Amino acid sequence: MAIAELRKNDMMAHLLDALDAKTDIGHYGRLVFAMVARHFISESELLQYLQQDPNCSEADAKALVRQVEGKDYNPPKRDRILEWQQHQDFPICPNPDDPDSCNVYKDLTFPDQVYEHINSYYEQKGNA
Repeated sequence: MAIAELRKNDMMAHLLDALDAKTDIGHYGRLVFAMVARHFISESELLQYLQQDPNCSEADAKALVRQVEGKDYNPPKRDRILEWQQHQDFPICPNPDDPDSCNVYKDLTFPDQVYEHINSYYEQKGNA
C-alpha cells in the first residue's frame, strides 16, 4: 500500500523501478529517495530499497537514514532535486522539462508535521 502511494509520483516510481533493477541511482538519488520514502515505508523497508543500489552497502544505507532522520530533512522541492541531479550521472528527475515533474508535494500527501516544519521555517525566515 505504501509503495503504491509512493508510485503516485513519477519521480518516486522512477527511483523505485531503478532500485528494483539494482541500478546505481547516485548519492543524491539515494538522498532524495530516503527524504521522501521515510514518510511512507518502514525504516527496514527503506534500508532494503537503498541496499538494492549496488553502491550502497548496509552501513551506507543505515548512515544515510540516520542522517536524514537525525536532521529531520523535509522532502526536497523540485528546484533542489534538479540542482542535485547536475552533480551525478543518474537522472533523478525523469522529465526535467515538465514543470510539474518531480514535485513530490503535488502528488503525495505527507504527515502534518512535514507541513508544520516547512511553515515554521518560513515564519523564522520572515522574522529574520
